[in-house]
Amino acid sequence: MIRILQSSWFVALVGCLLYLATTLLLVNPQQFAGARPVVVERSAEDDPSWKFKNPEFDQWVAQIKQEKDALAAREQQLNDWQTRLDAEQQEIGTVTQAVAQLQAQFDQNVVRFQASQADNVKRQAKLIASMSPEGAATIFDNMPDADAVRILFSMKTDQASLILDTMSKLGKPEAKRAATLTQWMRQVLPADTNAVPPATP
Repeated sequence: MIRILQSSWFVALVGCLLYLATTLLLVNPQQFAGARPVVVERSAEDDPSWKFKNPEFDQWVAQIKQEKDALAAREQQLNDWQTRLDAEQQEIGTVTQAVAQLQAQFDQNVVRFQASQADNVKRQAKLIASMSPEGAATIFDNMPDADAVRILFSMKTDQASLILDTMSKLGKPEAKRAATLTQWMRQVLPADTNAVPPATP
């Protein structure tokens, strides 16, 4: 028995039991019934870092926003200019197309003399002028209008008038063609005497 009381584990067990008994006697749960949690007030210096405000940072943000607004305004201005340029380009294209159509109509209504054709037309005019009015009228009747107009334009006025008068007396179709040739003669462009004739092969 004495041996058990002197053992280390028995001494430890007795010590634990004495500690528990002393704690139960000293600590009364009713003492903490009316206790309230303590609220610790934090000052502005204790705020978290994400709530920290830097005036320079705010200034940078304002400057970036201002630059962004300026870029947006610049982009809008460039878009407006691009729209205006597209509209003007389309208008120029329309005008160019209209000019091309007018040029095509003008070319259809105007008989042109080429520098290389001037001598040949003069020789034909001289040859036809030496014929009788009836023979010349028959030749013009089988000739394209443009060629007939060039030859009549190269003739003297009295010679061309005599041939056209003879054509107008040959019948209604011939009279109509004589009137057409007369109208075309007002729209003949003479040969450019300053033009360089094409090189012969």
